[in-house]
Amino acid sequence: MTSSAGLLLLLLLGLSQAFPVEEDGSSEEQEEEGEEGEEEDTSDMTTGILSSNNASDEFLLQGDLLAPKTRNAMNCYNGGCLWRKNGAEVTVPYVMTRQFNRNQMGMIQRAMKAIERQTCIRFKQRSRENDYIEIRSQQGCFSALGRSGGRQMLSLNVRGCLHHGIIMHELNHALGFQHEQNRSDRDSHVSINWQNMQRQMAYNFEKQNTNNLNTPYDYNSIMHYGRTAFSINGRDTITPKRRAQIGQRQRLSRWDVERLNILYRCQ
Repeated sequence: MTSSAGLLLLLLLGLSQAFPVEEDGSSEEQEEEGEEGEEEDTSDMTTGILSSNNASDEFLLQGDLLAPKTRNAMNCYNGGCLWRKNGAEVTVPYVMTRQFNRNQMGMIQRAMKAIERQTCIRFKQRSRENDYIEIRSQQGCFSALGRSGGRQMLSLNVRGCLHHGIIMHELNHALGFQHEQNRSDRDSHVSINWQNMQRQMAYNFEKQNTNNLNTPYDYNSIMHYGRTAFSINGRDTITPKRRAQIGQRQRLSRWDVERLNILYRCQ
Protein backbone atom coordinates (compact mmCIF):
# COMPACT_ATOMS: atom_id res chain seq x y z
CA MET A 1 0.00 0.00 0.00
CA THR A 2 1.39 3.44 -0.97
CA SER A 3 1.78 6.17 1.64
CA SER A 4 -0.93 8.29 -0.05
CA ALA A 5 -3.39 5.37 0.01
CA GLY A 6 -2.64 4.77 3.67
CA LEU A 7 -3.32 8.42 4.50
CA LEU A 8 -6.62 8.27 2.60
CA LEU A 9 -7.69 5.16 4.53
CA LEU A 10 -6.89 6.82 7.87
CA LEU A 11 -8.87 9.90 6.84
CA LEU A 12 -11.94 7.80 5.94
CA LEU A 13 -11.77 5.91 9.23
CA GLY A 14 -11.61 9.18 11.12
CA LEU A 15 -14.68 10.53 9.32
CA SER A 16 -16.67 7.35 10.03
CA GLN A 17 -15.93 7.70 13.75
CA ALA A 18 -16.88 11.37 13.76
CA PHE A 19 -20.18 10.78 11.90
CA PRO A 20 -21.49 7.32 12.88
CA VAL A 21 -24.29 5.79 10.85
CA GLU A 22 -27.62 5.76 12.72
CA GLU A 23 -29.77 2.65 12.45
CA ASP A 24 -33.45 2.06 13.15
CA GLY A 25 -34.41 5.68 13.66
CA SER A 26 -32.74 8.76 15.07
CA SER A 27 -30.46 8.78 18.10
CA GLU A 28 -33.05 10.97 19.86
CA GLU A 29 -35.73 8.31 19.37
CA GLN A 30 -33.39 5.60 20.65
CA GLU A 31 -32.56 7.67 23.73
CA GLU A 32 -36.26 8.18 24.47
CA GLU A 33 -36.93 4.45 24.18
CA GLY A 34 -34.03 3.77 26.54
CA GLU A 35 -35.44 6.23 29.06
CA GLU A 36 -38.75 4.40 29.06
CA GLY A 37 -37.06 1.08 29.66
CA GLU A 38 -38.62 -0.48 26.58
CA GLU A 39 -37.14 -3.86 25.82
CA GLU A 40 -36.17 -5.74 22.74
CA ASP A 41 -37.77 -8.80 24.32
CA THR A 42 -40.93 -9.54 22.35
CA SER A 43 -41.95 -12.62 24.34
CA ASP A 44 -45.50 -13.02 25.55
CA MET A 45 -46.13 -10.81 28.59
CA THR A 46 -48.66 -13.32 29.91
CA THR A 47 -45.93 -15.86 30.57
CA GLY A 48 -44.09 -13.50 32.89
CA ILE A 49 -47.21 -12.40 34.77
CA LEU A 50 -48.76 -15.83 35.22
CA SER A 51 -45.45 -17.47 36.12
CA SER A 52 -44.89 -14.86 38.82
CA ASN A 53 -48.44 -15.29 40.10
CA ASN A 54 -48.16 -19.05 40.55
CA ALA A 55 -46.76 -18.48 44.03
CA SER A 56 -49.37 -15.91 45.06
CA ASP A 57 -51.99 -16.81 47.66
CA GLU A 58 -54.25 -13.93 46.52
CA PHE A 59 -57.55 -14.70 44.79
CA LEU A 60 -56.93 -13.26 41.35
CA LEU A 61 -59.43 -12.81 38.52
CA GLN A 62 -58.33 -12.93 34.88
CA GLY A 63 -54.88 -13.91 36.12
CA ASP A 64 -53.75 -10.67 37.77
CA LEU A 65 -56.75 -8.70 39.09
CA LEU A 66 -57.54 -8.58 42.78
CA ALA A 67 -61.20 -9.42 43.38
CA PRO A 68 -63.04 -6.20 44.30
CA LYS A 69 -64.04 -5.91 47.95
CA THR A 70 -66.00 -2.68 47.83
CA ARG A 71 -68.22 -3.28 44.77
CA ASN A 72 -69.96 -6.20 43.12
CA ALA A 73 -69.16 -5.75 39.44
CA MET A 74 -65.77 -5.94 37.73
CA ASN A 75 -66.53 -2.68 35.97
CA CYS A 76 -64.81 0.65 36.40
CA TYR A 77 -66.39 2.66 33.59
CA ASN A 78 -69.35 4.14 35.50
CA GLY A 79 -67.13 6.63 37.33
CA GLY A 80 -67.41 5.00 40.73
CA CYS A 81 -63.82 3.86 40.86
CA LEU A 82 -62.04 6.42 38.71
CA TRP A 83 -59.26 8.54 40.15
CA ARG A 84 -60.36 12.08 40.84
CA LYS A 85 -59.73 14.90 38.46
CA ASN A 86 -58.30 18.14 39.81
CA GLY A 87 -58.72 20.79 37.16
CA ALA A 88 -57.28 19.48 33.90
CA GLU A 89 -55.28 16.67 35.52
CA VAL A 90 -56.09 13.36 37.18
CA THR A 91 -54.04 12.82 40.33
CA VAL A 92 -53.04 9.29 41.33
CA PRO A 93 -51.18 9.28 44.67
CA TYR A 94 -48.80 6.40 45.36
CA VAL A 95 -46.16 5.13 47.74
CA MET A 96 -43.40 2.64 47.04
CA THR A 97 -42.08 0.38 49.76
CA ARG A 98 -38.40 0.06 50.64
CA GLN A 99 -38.37 -3.38 49.02
CA PHE A 100 -37.31 -1.62 45.80
CA ASN A 101 -33.82 -0.25 45.29
CA ARG A 102 -33.13 3.03 43.52
CA ASN A 103 -32.85 1.49 40.05
CA GLN A 104 -36.07 -0.50 40.49
CA MET A 105 -37.94 2.61 41.66
CA GLY A 106 -36.61 4.38 38.57
CA MET A 107 -38.04 1.66 36.31
CA ILE A 108 -41.49 2.03 37.86
CA GLN A 109 -41.36 5.82 37.62
CA ARG A 110 -40.32 5.66 33.95
CA ALA A 111 -43.43 3.60 33.21
CA MET A 112 -45.51 6.22 35.03
CA LYS A 113 -43.92 9.00 32.98
CA ALA A 114 -44.65 7.12 29.75
CA ILE A 115 -48.36 7.24 30.67
CA GLU A 116 -48.17 10.86 31.77
CA ARG A 117 -46.60 12.01 28.50
CA GLN A 118 -49.65 10.90 26.51
CA THR A 119 -52.53 11.54 28.94
CA CYS A 120 -53.71 13.87 31.71
CA ILE A 121 -52.86 11.23 34.35
CA ARG A 122 -50.34 12.46 36.92
CA PHE A 123 -48.80 10.06 39.43
CA LYS A 124 -47.59 11.80 42.57
CA GLN A 125 -46.04 10.60 45.79
CA ARG A 126 -48.69 10.48 48.48
CA SER A 127 -48.80 13.16 51.14
CA ARG A 128 -52.07 12.87 53.11
CA GLU A 129 -54.50 11.52 50.50
CA ASN A 130 -56.90 8.86 51.75
CA ASP A 131 -57.03 6.96 48.47
CA TYR A 132 -53.67 5.83 47.11
CA ILE A 133 -51.75 2.97 45.53
CA GLU A 134 -49.16 1.14 47.58
CA ILE A 135 -46.64 -0.45 45.24
CA ARG A 136 -45.10 -3.51 46.89
CA SER A 137 -43.04 -6.55 45.94
CA GLN A 138 -45.47 -9.36 46.81
CA GLN A 139 -45.59 -12.84 45.28
CA GLY A 140 -46.67 -11.90 41.79
CA CYS A 141 -47.72 -9.09 39.43
CA PHE A 142 -51.28 -7.91 40.12
CA SER A 143 -53.44 -4.91 40.93
CA ALA A 144 -56.87 -3.82 42.05
CA LEU A 145 -59.17 -2.53 39.31
CA GLY A 146 -59.37 1.26 39.44
CA ARG A 147 -59.61 3.29 42.64
CA SER A 148 -60.93 0.91 45.28
CA GLY A 149 -60.85 3.30 48.24
CA GLY A 150 -58.21 3.76 50.93
CA ARG A 151 -54.90 1.98 50.50
CA GLN A 152 -54.86 -0.43 47.59
CA MET A 153 -52.10 -2.78 46.61
CA LEU A 154 -50.26 -3.02 43.32
CA SER A 155 -47.74 -5.85 43.43
CA LEU A 156 -44.59 -5.90 41.28
CA ASN A 157 -42.37 -8.73 42.42
CA VAL A 158 -38.74 -7.75 41.94
CA ARG A 159 -37.87 -11.20 40.56
CA GLY A 160 -40.34 -11.31 37.69
CA CYS A 161 -42.47 -8.20 37.25
CA LEU A 162 -40.05 -5.33 36.71
CA HIS A 163 -40.35 -5.14 32.93
CA HIS A 164 -41.56 -1.93 31.31
CA GLY A 165 -44.61 -3.48 29.66
CA ILE A 166 -45.66 -5.47 32.75
CA ILE A 167 -45.44 -2.36 34.94
CA MET A 168 -47.57 -0.39 32.47
CA HIS A 169 -50.04 -3.29 32.25
CA GLU A 170 -50.58 -3.29 36.02
CA LEU A 171 -50.75 0.51 36.19
CA ASN A 172 -53.47 0.38 33.54
CA HIS A 173 -55.43 -2.02 35.74
CA ALA A 174 -55.04 0.42 38.63
CA LEU A 175 -56.44 3.15 36.37
CA GLY A 176 -59.56 1.06 35.67
CA PHE A 177 -58.96 -1.16 32.62
CA GLN A 178 -59.59 -4.87 32.29
CA HIS A 179 -58.02 -7.23 29.77
CA GLU A 180 -58.87 -6.80 26.13
CA GLN A 181 -59.80 -10.46 25.61
CA ASN A 182 -62.48 -10.18 28.33
CA ARG A 183 -64.38 -7.31 26.77
CA SER A 184 -68.01 -7.78 25.83
CA ASP A 185 -67.52 -8.03 22.04
CA ARG A 186 -64.47 -10.29 22.06
CA ASP A 187 -66.22 -13.25 20.36
CA SER A 188 -66.35 -11.25 17.14
CA HIS A 189 -62.56 -10.90 17.19
CA VAL A 190 -61.00 -13.91 18.93
CA SER A 191 -61.86 -17.55 19.56
CA ILE A 192 -61.43 -18.93 23.08
CA ASN A 193 -60.25 -22.54 22.94
CA TRP A 194 -61.66 -23.96 26.15
CA GLN A 195 -60.29 -27.44 25.46
CA ASN A 196 -56.72 -26.17 25.85
CA MET A 197 -57.10 -24.92 29.43
CA GLN A 198 -57.85 -26.51 32.77
CA ARG A 199 -61.55 -26.42 33.57
CA GLN A 200 -60.93 -24.59 36.84
CA MET A 201 -59.09 -21.85 34.91
CA ALA A 202 -62.00 -21.13 32.55
CA TYR A 203 -63.36 -18.35 34.79
CA ASN A 204 -60.38 -16.22 33.75
CA PHE A 205 -61.87 -15.99 30.24
CA GLU A 206 -65.40 -15.01 31.17
CA LYS A 207 -66.66 -12.03 29.18
CA GLN A 208 -67.36 -8.89 31.17
CA ASN A 209 -70.07 -6.30 30.71
CA THR A 210 -67.61 -3.67 29.59
CA ASN A 211 -68.10 -0.19 28.25
CA ASN A 212 -65.76 -0.22 25.28
CA LEU A 213 -65.83 3.57 24.96
CA ASN A 214 -66.75 3.32 21.26
CA THR A 215 -63.27 2.11 20.42
CA PRO A 216 -62.38 -0.91 18.27
CA TYR A 217 -61.08 -4.22 19.54
CA ASP A 218 -57.32 -3.83 19.84
CA TYR A 219 -55.13 -6.87 19.20
CA ASN A 220 -52.11 -4.67 19.93
CA SER A 221 -53.28 -3.50 23.35
CA ILE A 222 -50.87 -3.89 26.22
CA MET A 223 -53.92 -5.25 28.06
CA HIS A 224 -54.30 -8.23 25.68
CA TYR A 225 -53.05 -11.59 26.91
CA GLY A 226 -51.07 -13.82 24.57
CA ARG A 227 -52.20 -16.81 22.56
CA THR A 228 -51.26 -19.46 25.13
CA ALA A 229 -52.47 -17.82 28.37
CA PHE A 230 -53.43 -20.57 30.88
CA SER A 231 -52.70 -23.27 28.28
CA ILE A 232 -52.15 -26.82 29.56
CA ASN A 233 -50.72 -28.19 26.33
CA GLY A 234 -48.87 -25.30 24.68
CA ARG A 235 -51.68 -24.74 22.17
CA ASP A 236 -53.67 -21.55 21.70
CA THR A 237 -56.23 -20.59 24.29
CA ILE A 238 -56.81 -17.32 22.38
CA THR A 239 -56.83 -17.32 18.58
CA PRO A 240 -57.35 -14.09 16.60
CA LYS A 241 -60.06 -14.29 13.94
CA ARG A 242 -57.83 -12.37 11.59
CA ARG A 243 -54.10 -12.40 11.11
CA ALA A 244 -52.71 -10.48 14.05
CA GLN A 245 -50.01 -10.61 16.69
CA ILE A 246 -51.21 -10.38 20.28
CA GLY A 247 -49.48 -10.26 23.64
CA GLN A 248 -46.93 -7.45 23.14
CA ARG A 249 -45.11 -6.06 26.17
CA GLN A 250 -43.46 -2.95 24.80
CA ARG A 251 -45.71 0.09 25.18
CA LEU A 252 -49.25 1.43 25.33
CA SER A 253 -50.92 1.05 21.95
CA ARG A 254 -52.61 3.93 20.19
CA TRP A 255 -56.00 2.76 21.47
CA ASP A 256 -54.71 2.22 25.01
CA VAL A 257 -53.78 5.90 25.04
CA GLU A 258 -57.04 6.94 23.39
CA ARG A 259 -59.12 5.06 25.96
CA LEU A 260 -57.31 6.60 28.90
CA ASN A 261 -57.94 10.04 27.45
CA ILE A 262 -61.62 9.26 26.79
CA LEU A 263 -62.27 7.64 30.16
CA TYR A 264 -60.69 10.48 32.12
CA ARG A 265 -61.88 13.20 29.70
CA CYS A 266 -58.38 14.44 29.10
CA GLN A 267 -59.26 16.17 25.83
